[in-house]
Amino acid sequence: MALPAPGAGSCAGPLSREWQAPFLVDVRLVLSVHRRGSRDPAYRVSGDGAVWRTSRTPDGPGTLRVTARPAGPAAVGTGTGTRSGGTGSAGASDLAAIGDAARGGSAAGSVSATTGTPLPGAAAVTEVSATAWGPGAQWLLDSLPSLLGAADDPAGFAPAHPVLRELSRRHPGARIGRSGRVLEALVPAVLEQKVVGLEAHRAWRWLLLRFGDPAPGPAPAGMRVFPAAGSWPRIPSWDWHRAGVEAVRARTIAAAARSAGRVEEILAMPAADADRRLRALPGIGPWTSAEVRQRACGDADAVSVGDYNLPAAVGWTLAGLVVDDAGMLELLAPYQGHRYRAARLIELGGARPPRRGPRMPVRDYRAF
Repeated sequence: MALPAPGAGSCAGPLSREWQAPFLVDVRLVLSVHRRGSRDPAYRVSGDGAVWRTSRTPDGPGTLRVTARPAGPAAVGTGTGTRSGGTGSAGASDLAAIGDAARGGSAAGSVSATTGTPLPGAAAVTEVSATAWGPGAQWLLDSLPSLLGAADDPAGFAPAHPVLRELSRRHPGARIGRSGRVLEALVPAVLEQKVVGLEAHRAWRWLLLRFGDPAPGPAPAGMRVFPAAGSWPRIPSWDWHRAGVEAVRARTIAAAARSAGRVEEILAMPAADADRRLRALPGIGPWTSAEVRQRACGDADAVSVGDYNLPAAVGWTLAGLVVDDAGMLELLAPYQGHRYRAARLIELGGARPPRRGPRMPVRDYRAF
């Protein structure tokens, strides 16, 4: 099916793809790292369990709808075809089954308590159904395997700590995906610098509703597509203020958007070079660089140094202590190459030290 030229509007009809991932993948868990708050205009989970996500691809705006269900070993195949027409989507019961698979439940058979991998006879395949709309539909479907972790290689991750072993066993579908859209990961990361999540998510939502394009296709009401790179430097100061974003973060985003071409080039760079390229931008430090590389590049080793909560969670989980960034890096050192993977599992585990001080306050910059 021929797609319109970039910028020509949404496709007349949807494009669909059925892909058999040759591994367990918990689609909702993997894609959840791209969600910026419960009311994110670029990300929704509908009542039938489908994940909806918008993106401004190199070909233009697009909307993606994804569902998944576990399949038996005999069903393994390439599943790379793209077709127009109906979705062939799995429903909520299928997503419940993949959740059982990710927890080692009966839908996927048993998993190894040591490695978290399926035992012989267990299902190690996930059937993914996706539908996309808009000028970017084909790009979204072509990049679907990468988005869900096809390029991720967890083979070298052998957690020695018993808690990490258990978390790995409970979440065998927790892969590290790669969105391939750097600026889309960078802008919300900058919005999250040195503020609480609620404040950053409020700003993200306001900016997308104000400057984003309506989502192509039959997306849930209120969904928007990330604004084009050229739109960000043109946002007036009063609209940044209305969004609750002070001048420093606004300038950082505008400068990054002006360098969008060079920013997107990090996808083809080694991790160290990508980190240097990002941190050469004004206002981008190690935390923001790591947050971007985790999502856009699928960097399984990118540690969010400077995070407000992560060192305490890592220290409490692995040592029963509250540690700083240096202590966190020391505890994660045995997992070099997979430090973000280990940190992500720890976040999923939810262990935190007891709170002994006030929470970081939620500000409203609009009232300043």
